[in-house]
Formats: sequence, structure tokens, C-alpha cells
Amino acid sequence: MKNILIFYASYGGGHLNAGKSIQECLLNEYSHHHIELIDCMKYVNKTVEKLTTVAYRETAKKAPWVWGRIYNDSQKGPLAHLSTRSNKIMAIKLLRLLREKKPDLIISTHPFSSQMCSYLKRKGKITAKIATIMTDFAPHDQWLVGSDFTDYFFVANDKMKDYLISKKIHKQSIFVTGIPLSKRFLQNFDRKKILDTYQLEEHKKNILFFGGGEFGLGKSRTIEILDRIMQTSKELQIIAISGKNEKMKIKFEELVQKNHASDRVRVLSFTNQVPELMKIADLVVTKPGGMTTSESLACGLPMLIINPIPGQEEENAEFLENKGVGIWLKKGDDVSNILNDLFSSPEPLEKMRNNALLIGHPNSTKEICHILLNH
Repeated sequence: MKNILIFYASYGGGHLNAGKSIQECLLNEYSHHHIELIDCMKYVNKTVEKLTTVAYRETAKKAPWVWGRIYNDSQKGPLAHLSTRSNKIMAIKLLRLLREKKPDLIISTHPFSSQMCSYLKRKGKITAKIATIMTDFAPHDQWLVGSDFTDYFFVANDKMKDYLISKKIHKQSIFVTGIPLSKRFLQNFDRKKILDTYQLEEHKKNILFFGGGEFGLGKSRTIEILDRIMQTSKELQIIAISGKNEKMKIKFEELVQKNHASDRVRVLSFTNQVPELMKIADLVVTKPGGMTTSESLACGLPMLIINPIPGQEEENAEFLENKGVGIWLKKGDDVSNILNDLFSSPEPLEKMRNNALLIGHPNSTKEICHILLNH
């Protein structure tokens, strides 16, 4: 039996969701091992964790250009050194947990835990295998700090693998598996049953609109885009998800009333039915977070990309456009023209769907767990 620790940090929900998917797979298929999922930052210092996660969310929501600057500056220079140094200091406290748990394998879905564990391994304090799961579609050098003492890197695409190789990381340590997904995205669902559940017509096209998400996306631009989508065609059905943002839900419902669209628009708050809804969707409108992007690709869903946070999400948006699976809606673009072009004939969406399936990794979680436990 192996002791396996899965570390994440609460800077965006994707790191936790990736960790949960790995935990779920391990518990289902390798249950004879001892498996724990832990927020490394909360363990190290609850006050620091709370302050930094709030700062991250507020910056990304209210001043995204600032977050973009931080993201870029943390690749190199003083900010990069400060981050690395602070993680070395925090690693001392994490060592107490590692001595208690005695892990044979540490799986990390956030660069901070990767840095802390690789530092402790370099100092000879731990001997566990370390696996880093990168949860975006473009690399960032913070993931690579301590790479000499990291045994596995799991990345989303070949371009990331090439970048890691250029940074002198051994090719044998890099695996292009995609980002971990819940096994529910592999399930087959009854399309008609789902449509009936939401009182949607079978012959119409469905747009899945994510307007909430980690930061609420309480921007007037989000409301404008949904408004324009409602006005584009009465033949388009929309499932608009506001997330846990109650103000956004109210705004969405006001748009439904304004456009007399209650027969073809469904407004949902937080839902655990995303796999089902993706299976009936023809297009997803969303910010390009790593998890939502991975889920969409695994389902072969074309994407209309809105409101990417500067930094990793803009890099994700560029990747998706370059691969022909998404359209990045930028300032001045007319969403109605884009939708009319996409739905004018079956070809545009079919081409994007095929491209998505080519680069999607629906079996990512199972593949990662198999490599870690059998490699």
C-alpha cells in the first residue's frame, strides 16, 4: 500500500477540481492505497491563504490587467524570486505534515505545492515521488521551479511538452495527458431526457452560457453579450449559468423578461449538471479557464470565448483559436454576426467540433493515474 497526497491551492477552482478528479479515480481504481486531498496553502498558513486567495480573486475580477502584469512578471525577475523564496520558507511548515503522513507519492495541481515539495526533496527532507499536473494550456515558469527533483510532469498539449524540453526537463518525465476531468464527462446521457428536464425543444440549437464562474464575471460586457445572443435568433435555445453570483442571476432573468425569451432561455444558478448540459450543447460561451476548456474539448464542444483574465486565460484563448476550436470575442466584435456565421450551415460548427475532439483528452484522469501507479 502506498500513501498518496494530492495537494492543491485555492487560487481558482480548477486546481481543486483537478485534484478531486484524481482522488476520485484513485479511490475507484486503486482503493488499496491511502489517498488524501489537502489544500497546501491552508495547511501552511490559514491567514496567508485567506489573504492571498481574496487578493487573487479581487484583482482578477476588478483589475484584471494588474493580474496579467503579476502573471507575466512572476515568470522571471524579482517577483519570481520573491515567490520562490516565500515558498521555501513555507515549506518548513509543510514538512511537519509530510513527516506525519510519510507519503510515497505527492501529486500537485498547483505550482506552490510543487515548489515546496521539490525544495524539501532537494534538501533531503523527503524521498517521495513528486508529480506536477499543469492545469492550463500554456506553460508558466513557476511550475518548473525545482524541476530537477520532480519525477512527473503532466501537460495539456504537445506545445507545452516542447517548452518543458527546451527548459532541460527530461522528455521521459513529461506526459501529454490533458488536464484531469471528472469521470462523468465520459458518461453517455439520454439527450431527450435532458432536453425534457429543461423543457427545451429537440430540433433547435443549444448554447451553454457560463456567466458566473470563479469571479462572478459581474461585468456589463457579460450582460451585453448574453443580451445580443438572445436577440440574434429565436431558433437558438440558451442555458445561462450564473454560478453562485445571485446578482448575475437576477440580471440574467431581467434579460429574459426584456427579450420575451422565457420559452427558449433557461437561467440556472450553481449546477452539478454540467456534463449533461455539455452533452446537449452545440456551442459553449465561456471564459477559457483550464477546467472548462478541458471539459469542452473532451465533449467536442466549439467555444465562443469571452472575458479571459490577462495571463494564463488569454494564453488559453490564443491556443484555442490557433487550434480552430474557439473564437475569441474581442472588443468591437459583433456576437450576432459571429453566431449567424456559425449557425448558417452545419459546416463551421462541425469543423470546430472535429478539431476539439482531436485535441481533447476525455481519458486524462485515468491515464494520469495509470502512469503514476504503474510506471
